Amino acid sequence: MRIGIDFDNTIICYDRVFNSVGIEKGLVPESLETGKGFVRDYLRQHDREKEWIWLQGYVYGTRLADAQPYEGVKEFFDYCALEHIECFIISHKTVYPYSGQKYNLHDAARTWLEEQDFKAETFFELTKEDKVKRINNLECDIFIDDLPEFLSFPGFCNRVAKILFDPLNQYSGMKDDFIHAGTWKEIILTVQRHCRS
Repeated sequence: MRIGIDFDNTIICYDRVFNSVGIEKGLVPESLETGKGFVRDYLRQHDREKEWIWLQGYVYGTRLADAQPYEGVKEFFDYCALEHIECFIISHKTVYPYSGQKYNLHDAARTWLEEQDFKAETFFELTKEDKVKRINNLECDIFIDDLPEFLSFPGFCNRVAKILFDPLNQYSGMKDDFIHAGTWKEIILTVQRHCRS
């Protein structure tokens, strides 16, 4: 079995980092609820899209060391290694931020993965189309992502089972063909069921 896994907001959790950097840079109040989505929504509600774009580039380029893996994701990789399941990290990520300094976002992500001791072949694709092609070319049986809009993107091989990682249960009411999972423990159970079927 082969499993593809998204990187941003699927393996790596930025929630606390966006709040702390947003507060540090005077962009959001300390009282704001913790979470990347809350920071994004706050800045957009205050017509500060440019600051949001800048903040993303700054965090992704310079502050990954402050981000943590999602709870249970390392156990997932350990389980896959034990069961001889191949894992690939496949992300859609620009090389440089859309605004601000030209931090190399691919290098920053690879450094974080090495420091966290994730052992998986990693691919950073520049477009969503290329990300889908990579998933198909690697013949992934399962792909895990946090974005329903990507899992709905055209071009996936029919054989790919899609798991939507939704730790905040934002998409529970959606009508789709994804397997919903709120934790990495749930994803392990889903993979076990897939192996048995």
